[in-house]
Amino acid sequence: MNNDKTGILTMCRKAGKLVMGMDMVKQACNEGSARAVFTASDISEKSLKEARFVCAKNEIPLYRLDMTMDAIWYGLGKKLGIMAMTDAGFAKSCAKGLEQIKTDKSEFDL
Repeated sequence: MNNDKTGILTMCRKAGKLVMGMDMVKQACNEGSARAVFTASDISEKSLKEARFVCAKNEIPLYRLDMTMDAIWYGLGKKLGIMAMTDAGFAKSCAKGLEQIKTDKSEFDL
């Protein structure tokens, strides 16, 4: 099964419901506007740990896209490893068929 999510990411971005980059994603999570967070398949371990922490703290699902940062760059025109969707419908559609990354509050002493 092909899990290329370029189409849904593009529609979400055009609708203004895609938050891109670590700082903006953390802000959206902390404000409660993020419905789901998505990472590139080749995100660094440090960035992944930071994403897992903010998602665990705010109880937001975290998913790994089957796309590299270069594939996201090609599809969206912006090189990034993490993004959040602020619309529940887009988030549910994009999450379909993806691996959910475990985010456990106890791991971070929250």
